[in-house]
Amino acid sequence: MPYDVAVVGLGAMGSMTALELARRGRRVIGFDRHRPPHALGSSHGKSRIIREAYFEHPMYVPLVQRAYAKWRALEQASERRLLVPCGGLMIGPPQGSLVAGARRSAELHGLAYEELPPEDARRRWPMFRLAPDEVALFEPRAGVVLPEAAIDAALELAIGSGLEAHFDEPVVAWDRSDPIRIRTAAGEYHARRIVLALGPWMTSPLPGIRLPLEVARQLVFWYDTSEQRSALGPDRMPVFLWEWSPSRYIYGFPDLGDGVKLAIHHEGRTTPPDTVSRAVGDGEDEEIRSVMRTRAPSLLGAGRRDASVCLYTNTPDQDFILGAHPEDARAVLVSPCSGHGFKFAPAIGEVVADWIDGRRSALDVGPLGLSRFPPGAAAG
Repeated sequence: MPYDVAVVGLGAMGSMTALELARRGRRVIGFDRHRPPHALGSSHGKSRIIREAYFEHPMYVPLVQRAYAKWRALEQASERRLLVPCGGLMIGPPQGSLVAGARRSAELHGLAYEELPPEDARRRWPMFRLAPDEVALFEPRAGVVLPEAAIDAALELAIGSGLEAHFDEPVVAWDRSDPIRIRTAAGEYHARRIVLALGPWMTSPLPGIRLPLEVARQLVFWYDTSEQRSALGPDRMPVFLWEWSPSRYIYGFPDLGDGVKLAIHHEGRTTPPDTVSRAVGDGEDEEIRSVMRTRAPSLLGAGRRDASVCLYTNTPDQDFILGAHPEDARAVLVSPCSGHGFKFAPAIGEVVADWIDGRRSALDVGPLGLSRFPPGAAAG
């Protein structure tokens, strides 16, 4: 008897989708080439920013608002801490892409925010040194999601609701037979529907389609701020994004016990996901240190404590791919990526489960479908 749904990839998006489907009584089988949560894809790093005044585009605001509610529900159901509220700062020129974009989303959706000049921002958050031509837009509801704990909680609840999880079992092929046939390194399975939530492995060949995706090696760093932890913890320091040069961004987190975390958003070099260099050289954070020495030197603390490689799976416009396979509606493509997708995971799981249940989602994700790309960029 075929499964109702096969979910391929059990990271952030796959785990939340599997949980939604299993809770709705669907017979669900899930596969992952590793054992999540793991540090080999895009769903790790100890902390992820969640923010509501979305500078990328106002269309994301309803999706992240739904995600907030779903994260809280997951916290309650799992009895785990998954969110750390601390507020968030968008720093840069008042008409730069970051601050102007965040302001636009806040005003269109009636979100609470404050916009502060440099001297007021410095008094309130003394770790940041804004330039005279910069402002700080503060979003009170922003904070941190704990990614590994979130995925672990979702999978535990999903398995408890009936998910048949196959870890360390990569899917090597699937075809559009009826039912869909799925081959793994260990066997063959059949399902009426398939959800592809492969993260960076969405760049591998898929039946009947070629997705316009490119994987980039992104680096994140932690700095030893143990001597200043009381001043740089989440009760004193917000998460932040800083447009330090036109459309170039550094982002950071307060010290949650592992040091302050800093990274450059995008700009990583293109890489195949299976052969990415995971060793981080001593000088690979030089640009971050150079930028932050004049803007927030205390965040560099006593020096680099740790580093990690994360994979961004980027679309040409840096928006997500979310929708049906153009040649087979039984297959759903879930690639909310381009380095800003994690925060949306439980809401996206709900959207996908609604589609599979034949319901119209209350959230408008139509602009994220493949149809926005020229046919040559999307179909193989």
